[in-house]
Amino acid sequence: MKPSRLSLLLRQTASAQLRLRSSPHLQRRSLSAAAGSHAVRNLLQVSSEVADAVANNKPVVALESTIYTHGALGKDLAQEHEDLVRSSGGIPAIIAVVEGVPKVGVSTEEIMRMIEDEGTVKASRRDIAYLVGMGLAGRKMNGGTTIAGTMLLARLAGIRVFGTGGLGGVHRGGENSLDVSADLTELGRTRVAVVSSGCKGFLDIPRTLEFLETQGAYVGTYADGRAAGKVDFPAFWARDSGVKSPSVYHSEREAAAIILAQEQLGIESGMLFANPIAEEFAIPAKEMQGHIDQAVAEADQKGFTGSANTPYVLQRLKQLFGDRIVAANKQLVRANIVRATNIAVELSRLLKEGTSSSPSGHKVAFGSKTENKPIAPSRADSKADILVAGSVAVDLSCDYANPQGGDGQPHVHTSNPASISQSIGGVGHNVALAAHRASRQAQVKFSSMVGDDVAGATVLTALEASGLDSTYVKKLNQAEHPGSRTAQYVAINDSSKNLVMAMADMGIFTQHLFPEEWKSAIKATDPKWLVVDGNWSPKGIRTWIQAANENGSRVAFEPVSVAKSKSLFGPQRGVPSLGVFPNQSVDLASPNIYELSAMYSAAKENGYLDSMDWFEVIDSFGMRGARDRFVRLTSAELTDAGVPVQSIQLLPYIPTIITKLGSKGVLLTTILGKDDPRLRDRESEEFILTRSYDGNPAVGGIYMRLFPPVEHVENIVSVNGVGDTFLGVLVSGLAQGGRVDKLVDVAQRGAVYTLKCAESVSKEVSKLESDLEKVALLK
Repeated sequence: MKPSRLSLLLRQTASAQLRLRSSPHLQRRSLSAAAGSHAVRNLLQVSSEVADAVANNKPVVALESTIYTHGALGKDLAQEHEDLVRSSGGIPAIIAVVEGVPKVGVSTEEIMRMIEDEGTVKASRRDIAYLVGMGLAGRKMNGGTTIAGTMLLARLAGIRVFGTGGLGGVHRGGENSLDVSADLTELGRTRVAVVSSGCKGFLDIPRTLEFLETQGAYVGTYADGRAAGKVDFPAFWARDSGVKSPSVYHSEREAAAIILAQEQLGIESGMLFANPIAEEFAIPAKEMQGHIDQAVAEADQKGFTGSANTPYVLQRLKQLFGDRIVAANKQLVRANIVRATNIAVELSRLLKEGTSSSPSGHKVAFGSKTENKPIAPSRADSKADILVAGSVAVDLSCDYANPQGGDGQPHVHTSNPASISQSIGGVGHNVALAAHRASRQAQVKFSSMVGDDVAGATVLTALEASGLDSTYVKKLNQAEHPGSRTAQYVAINDSSKNLVMAMADMGIFTQHLFPEEWKSAIKATDPKWLVVDGNWSPKGIRTWIQAANENGSRVAFEPVSVAKSKSLFGPQRGVPSLGVFPNQSVDLASPNIYELSAMYSAAKENGYLDSMDWFEVIDSFGMRGARDRFVRLTSAELTDAGVPVQSIQLLPYIPTIITKLGSKGVLLTTILGKDDPRLRDRESEEFILTRSYDGNPAVGGIYMRLFPPVEHVENIVSVNGVGDTFLGVLVSGLAQGGRVDKLVDVAQRGAVYTLKCAESVSKEVSKLESDLEKVALLK
């Protein structure tokens, strides 16, 4: 029986308590410090787009959800605000508790469901644990986060800037009633920059500012062209409150510099950047004050106190002012979101610049290592054993429904009866999922691209459900990136489920290149292995490989198809060069026999087999008259097909080639270094194709071994993803220190599991975990 999320959390907490008891040093730490990071990481869901943006210091803007769930400005407001952030150069992050799960980067579809749910509550700091706890216990509730709730979750996710409408404050008579908004105490303890139009005019603004001062929260108002000494703290619909602002900022860059300084100094309190409403929408202070006095007096007379006071006063003011209030509300929120986005953009620039000149001309050292470390870091901040950079697609599998008396083959130029199923596939996705399922010891991350479309949303949801870390899956929209449709693959199979024809729309991977982002992903994850598939453009493939080489990561190449396998050995002009053994750029490749032939032909046609470096390695093999050895180690059929010799020819560039032979097994061909133990191992002797005696300091010999299939599968359910599963399991073992010849049969068993199921990667692959751990110990 699968344990519930609540039981898992209880186990994590109990484990942390045991560790605390066992060490006198750890006893002095709180339980939250010991268990909080891991537990919160399991509870808090951050969208892949937001997590990537935070990890790479892109301009992210938090948006509260209670303005949508409990506001009266229209149901389409969430989408409008998201578009506003994007059009200003930022990345929106709506925050809410959705069905008991705290989420950062909530979709507009989820917001709509929350609006329609009459049980959706307002969620401040005090309510977060209640809603999440109820979710863990099986009672799933929705919560639109207030300013305080949004600040808390934004900080946990590492977001620095938050755009909203108006702040809560100290209510009139608050010195007696102690009616103080949780927004103020949150500003005193949570380092997030809040951009708002001050606080609502019916509150006690002088006491609100005094309270914020006591809490240690910075308060500044945008000058908007006015002299510093003449700037009032704004009162929401009114530009002026009659109370001078404690501080003034004149530009978004100044605001960004303040945020960064607060962070660098380690000051954990929040910051309030007040943004006065535009003059054309503002209501004069005197007129505003008259109506406020009337609404507040009526609230007192009717007994609307505490949490009921603000809603009543706001509703009454809307009646007194009419449509002017609605227009002012919409405008000030939009203006605050734009201001917040501009500040976030400037902050991102400062972080990338590393230093900034002060007005006096001195350098202020912000440093390239500046980070807004989340209280509980998301998985975007952790390292990886394996980073897979490749395709993800929505797969449609169309199996021909053979009528009685038919030949089992679909017919052209007409409609055919079929059984059609949809799944998430793509070579990179399949490899990553297989590696992820094969072992919990190997940390796997996945980098890919999807469009901002229905298929893309389907992909991201599926990745989240599978538990595969999609922090580095980039979402592109058509406006900025034409042709950025989510990849889709349609397979037409005969009645025996053998592929007849396939159609693939993978243009998103060949048309778009993001070198700096890819390098950042490699640097951030520091993987032991990078797996790159052939769906990228030739330049894209080389860019990924170069980034891995510079980082010291090993590289595996999955060719994908005959046509795409050629991309690795495309024309050499305009792309980073490929190194040869022992300074190879690619460590391993896993083609089938057709892809191997295509790779060899491309390498030959484009001059790769003419370089002096290549000749030096080939000469060290001593391969003259090797046919008999090829036949002995493989077969006459494979030798006549040129498989062994093509592998040998490519070894200088890819020193380990694993050729997938379908039902005939796998052929491993690899260069052995001078000190490789297989050169002296009796069990390996029969697989030593040749030994090097020419004095080459790096080459010891060649190991060639034909592995028969581990099982002949009679009832094949689907061949989709079989080769990808093989590579994923293999790399998972390699990342744990396993030796390739010891891992081949384990990887073949993974492929068999997938042959027997309709999924692109069988869940049964998880059964291989203990086998991989055992193999990792064999050297």
